[in-house]
Amino acid sequence: MNPQLVFTVISIYFGLLFFISWFTSRKLTGDTFFTGDRNSHWFLVSFGMIGASLSGVTFISVPGEVGNSNFYYFQVVLGYTLGYLTIAKVLLPLYYRLNLVSIYTFLENRFGFWSYKTGAFFFIISRSFGSSLRLYLVASVLQLVLFDALGIPFWVSVLLTVVLIWLYTFRGGIKTVVWTDTLQTAFMLTAVLVTLVLIGKELEISSLGDYVNTIVKDQRSTLFNWDWKAGTNFFKQFVSGAFITIVMTGLDQDMMQKNLTCRTLGDAQKNMFWFTGILVVVNLLFLSLGVMLYLYAETKGIPIPERSDSLFPLLASTYFSPIAGIIFVLGIIAAAYSSVDSTLTALTTSFCFDFLQIDRNYPVEKRVAIRKQVHIGFTAFLYILILAFYWLNDQSVINSVFILAGYTYGPLLGLFGFGLFTSFQVKDVWVPGLAILAPSLTFLIASNSQEWLWGYTFGFEALILNGALMFTGLYLLRKKD
Repeated sequence: MNPQLVFTVISIYFGLLFFISWFTSRKLTGDTFFTGDRNSHWFLVSFGMIGASLSGVTFISVPGEVGNSNFYYFQVVLGYTLGYLTIAKVLLPLYYRLNLVSIYTFLENRFGFWSYKTGAFFFIISRSFGSSLRLYLVASVLQLVLFDALGIPFWVSVLLTVVLIWLYTFRGGIKTVVWTDTLQTAFMLTAVLVTLVLIGKELEISSLGDYVNTIVKDQRSTLFNWDWKAGTNFFKQFVSGAFITIVMTGLDQDMMQKNLTCRTLGDAQKNMFWFTGILVVVNLLFLSLGVMLYLYAETKGIPIPERSDSLFPLLASTYFSPIAGIIFVLGIIAAAYSSVDSTLTALTTSFCFDFLQIDRNYPVEKRVAIRKQVHIGFTAFLYILILAFYWLNDQSVINSVFILAGYTYGPLLGLFGFGLFTSFQVKDVWVPGLAILAPSLTFLIASNSQEWLWGYTFGFEALILNGALMFTGLYLLRKKD
């Protein structure tokens, strides 16, 4: 792959992002960065959320994981639909009724100071680590296909990446992100479709029917696993998918901040329903791409890399045509940045409102300066985390993200569940300790489940156990009066 051509394409791509940033930042109010002036069109939000939900993890890891676990990931995707329905019918009406900027304010109203801070803290930890993992994955690929050839070390290329993201988001915030996510989603989906077509031509597949037959006949397209002991059992995956969606979208400031920019609750719910349908189709496309990648490698006699995450980057950078390679680079950049730019905005929003309480403690004329300082601080924090993962990470990125989410989002699931479905008050001061105890017990149980539970293996459903332990602990901490 020609490094100069890749560099040119990336430069043009960022030029588009900076143009969008300028366009959306022309008429700013004090709340534009945080709320987008609550004036976003629902379909724009819906389409842009596809890119933010999928990220570089889906773009690389989901196709690669097909070689390890067939289409079993689609069982999780089917569970997503139940989760998104819950968000649309339960959580969004609550958030709009309370007119929230940070969704964790609900915990303060419901339980008190310590519950509120605990929820916000666990979001910040979850999102910081999750987004750093995603950006680390993409930075590693860009290092392979571009920066190594230019003699630029990894730490410099990552620094350049996070600085560019900061530059096009620091003024318009969520208003800019809604538009840039839409552009980046379009690039990502175009990259998948074009890659499928180009691989099909190499394998002499021309019609849609031939594509479907080729994928369906491949043994890797097996959809369901009914072995109750396996971590990829259908019921485990489906239920886990529903709960993962609820916590990683419905209880996540990043994803909900986009929804809350819609004009009305009806628009936000409409956005969620359309988003759900599109997301199911898009994930099926990514899994189908995985089958095609493995067929291409086998047909061409290309050795399958030991790490499944490396398959797509290896083929794109070494074996595909220059056009396919450039499209791959565009797709992965779009997938990564659509996740990280909104994460930076959401982390800044949460810290400003949940910890600094910028709307209560600072006069209007100082809020912009405070917000910019926080934005820079989180940019630096993500940069440090990415460098740490560069040295430490040694497992499939998609599994790392979801394992991490199972332990850090579990306390949020328990807190919101207890707040929504019971009328009890709790001994608020004990909540932070309980939020540490619940994931610790979850890890202990999941690590020993085969010995203690007759061979049962935990998958993503460790999240449900975590949330249940938190819920039970809150019940035991309820106030008797």
